[in-house]
Amino acid sequence: MLLLALVLGVLASLGHCAESESSSARLIVAKNILNQFAVEGKDLTVHYTIYNVGSSPAFAVTLTETAFDENSFKVKHGLTSIKWKSIVPGTNVSHTLILEPLKSGVFNFTSAMVTYKPSEDAPEQVAFSTAPGEGGVMSNKDYQRKHSPHLVDWGLFSLMSIPTMLIPFMVWYRSHSKYENIKAKKN
Repeated sequence: MLLLALVLGVLASLGHCAESESSSARLIVAKNILNQFAVEGKDLTVHYTIYNVGSSPAFAVTLTETAFDENSFKVKHGLTSIKWKSIVPGTNVSHTLILEPLKSGVFNFTSAMVTYKPSEDAPEQVAFSTAPGEGGVMSNKDYQRKHSPHLVDWGLFSLMSIPTMLIPFMVWYRSHSKYENIKAKKN
């Protein structure tokens, strides 16, 4: 009997906890770097998406990004800290930040921090976005060497290849025409 009362008490408390959690806002935050290559001096696009998977609106939502050092990255477009009044349940909001890497190297792209209130009178909660992790910023010189079409290089190669093909052709053509003339005279 005591065991049955204990099991019912645990189930009731779990149901109450699940009910109180499901009646509040819950945010899931995704942070993605959209570029295939991060290159020094070229735009780097970071996209944030905040999903409200709870059953009530999230209030006073603030996204703060601190992973990009001012000495290493210049903000070209967007804000590193942005606020929304509320996010309705079952919806999402997004924000895009465009940066310019100022130097090459390996950087740790850590998660962004989101603070919000699950209800208007609730205390503020903190959530963190997904973290893309460690990534390298390629120098512009290395990027150009690996990914440019190298038109000048191919043009010079073609010009330097012409004599190696033209000289044997000229020798063959002279000897061929000389022997063709001799053969024509005999007939």
